[in-house]
Amino acid sequence: MERVTRDRLQWKCRRGLLELDLVLSQFLKRQVPEMSAADLAAFNELLDYPDTELWDFVSGRSERFDPRFGGVMSRLRTT
Repeated sequence: MERVTRDRLQWKCRRGLLELDLVLSQFLKRQVPEMSAADLAAFNELLDYPDTELWDFVSGRSERFDPRFGGVMSRLRTT
C-alpha cells in the first residue's frame, strides 16, 4: 500500500467517538496491510459514515450496512 493511501486512511480513522477511534486504529495496524484493493476501497467508503452509525455497525447493534461491506465488517468486529 502506498504511504499516501495509508496516511489518508489513518486520517479518516480518527474519530470523535473514542471507542470507534480505538477499534479503527487497531484495525488499521493489523488488518489493512493484508487487505485486497477491493476491501480497501470498501473500508475507505465505510469510513464516510457518521460516527454513531459506524459504531452501531462495528459493535453489532445494526446490520443495516451495504452487503459489499460484509467482509470488512466481519474483520472489524474481530479486531
